[in-house]
Amino acid sequence: MATTIRVTAADGSLYHVAARWLGDATQWWRIARLNGLDDPDLSGLAAPVPLVLPPADATLGSGVPGVAA
Repeated sequence: MATTIRVTAADGSLYHVAARWLGDATQWWRIARLNGLDDPDLSGLAAPVPLVLPPADATLGSGVPGVAA
């Protein structure tokens, strides 16, 4: 079952949200993809916005899939 939270600019970024809720800041892209976002920055939010969170997945490696360093 998906979890929905409400975020504001005070939450900083999807990096912070992923670290708190998924245990891995580098999985911010999973939250972004699930919610149709492409920018991890939340500073422009004027009001709370709902975000659907994917389940935590410790089997995923760090980083964004398909993007090489």
